[in-house]
Amino acid sequence: MPNAAGLAVQILEELERGIESVEIVTGTGGIFDVHVDGELVFTKSMLGRYPQPEDVLPLLRTHFERK
Repeated sequence: MPNAAGLAVQILEELERGIESVEIVTGTGGIFDVHVDGELVFTKSMLGRYPQPEDVLPLLRTHFERK
């Protein structure tokens, strides 16, 4: 969960104008997915490891630019 919490903070800091909230949902089996408005933006299986902020933030920026 520390990875998720740290990433959530960075998402809110970097994208504060485009995002209202971040929800962390705990699970089992090492799943780490990032969804925006129900759309899967990132999944850990893309990299085979937990993401760094620089892995996820560009994907989120792209998502918000499309809107």
